[in-house]
Amino acid sequence: MHTGTKEDYGGCFELRIKEKSVGFINKVKEEIAVIRQRDPAIHSSMEVFLYPSFKVMMHYRIAHKLYQKKHYFLARWVSQRGVRKTGIEIHPGAQIGKGFFIDHGNGVIIGETAVIGENVTLYQGVTLGGTGKEQGKRHPTVGNNVMISAGAKVLGSFTIGDNSKIGAGSVVLEEVPPNSTVVGVPGRVVKRNNQSLPQEELDQVNLPDPIKEDLSALHHANAELINRMLDLEKELREIKIKQKGKQGIKE
Repeated sequence: MHTGTKEDYGGCFELRIKEKSVGFINKVKEEIAVIRQRDPAIHSSMEVFLYPSFKVMMHYRIAHKLYQKKHYFLARWVSQRGVRKTGIEIHPGAQIGKGFFIDHGNGVIIGETAVIGENVTLYQGVTLGGTGKEQGKRHPTVGNNVMISAGAKVLGSFTIGDNSKIGAGSVVLEEVPPNSTVVGVPGRVVKRNNQSLPQEELDQVNLPDPIKEDLSALHHANAELINRMLDLEKELREIKIKQKGKQGIKE
């Protein structure tokens, strides 16, 4: 049986350290690129190190690896340090894809079984939560290229389809098809088959207003009813005039 020398073990250890260092540096570069792409307020790469999104994602990467190795207490400890520094709570068990960005970020909560795709953008106050004490998958699955605006709540185990937008302050409680825009409480799909990807525009303002559309539809229907009643009144008067004319002829 061959036993390795101290030099062999030392070389393997150094190789693993180098690989991990390269991996960490690549993650940092990736985070810098994402933030510079999506935040017009940034002026230099050094500013990225001050961003809550960058800080919390560095904590999340470490906590998630610990969670996968079943070091649950340490995972939560690292995660909670990130919460105290940033005001953003990401459970170590959550699964997050590449290109993830949290703008401003304070008050963002991401639950244990949440699954987030690639190139997703969240704004402050967003919750990806559950609806009770159910076991297993109980948090949302967010597709690729999704934007969830400030204060939106996505509650339950269902999927937000690729390339969708969730409007500010919306409460989403059910499945959202791909390429959709959702607004309101509870959230309603008000637009389908968006032309551009949400992360390209990051537009939280110019979204359809379902209440305004409903009021406009009611106003239109009311106007039609009024016109119909006026027509019926006119017809009724004409009928009465004809009846009086017939009675006059008979007399």
